[in-house]
Amino acid sequence: MIKASEFETEALQQLPSLLSVATRLTRRKSDSEDLVQDTFVKAIRARSQYQPGTNMRAWLLKILTNTFINRYRRGVLERNIAEEATTYPLADGWMSTASMAAVRDPESAALRPMLEAEIGKALDDLPEEFRLAVVLSDVEDLSYKEISDVMGCPIGTVMSRLHRGRRMLKARLFEHAHDLGILGDEAQNGQDSDRLGQAPVDLEQYRSRKARTA
Repeated sequence: MIKASEFETEALQQLPSLLSVATRLTRRKSDSEDLVQDTFVKAIRARSQYQPGTNMRAWLLKILTNTFINRYRRGVLERNIAEEATTYPLADGWMSTASMAAVRDPESAALRPMLEAEIGKALDDLPEEFRLAVVLSDVEDLSYKEISDVMGCPIGTVMSRLHRGRRMLKARLFEHAHDLGILGDEAQNGQDSDRLGQAPVDLEQYRSRKARTA
């Protein structure tokens, strides 16, 4: 069994990831901090169950997710919470290279904060199961197997939820970009057609393509 001091040091290194996921689940900073604190308490108590050499982050995220489901989701966190100003660097992954290039030009620089805020809101507005799959994959870079363990569902379900979550985000962001005048009607119509008949993509291919457009 891993020593207590080593366990705590390794666990604390995962704090940013835990806070990121907790914030997306609870959508409220104070509640996300409470959720992470409860997660650490449970993790320390369950230290003997952790296998050294395995993915500590995935192990902690599973505890965090279960804690949220078993306690927080049933309580006050089901109420509608005013969105806090939290932004995650997901923009290049959801919009085409051409669209993001338009945002980066000098004339469109003023629109970038608006788009970043919309990306955060679009992610928060996803149904919980899709939002969690997207965050675990595209923010935390967990594998399908690790996401399956965290969410407690088959890998096929993970792939389906991840695919649908990404499609929802893409559709929402294209609509917003169209409203801002960044995309014309032709691009919008092409996006509408592209929503149909798509299958889940290979995770590594998706991340490789995402990295090239960053």
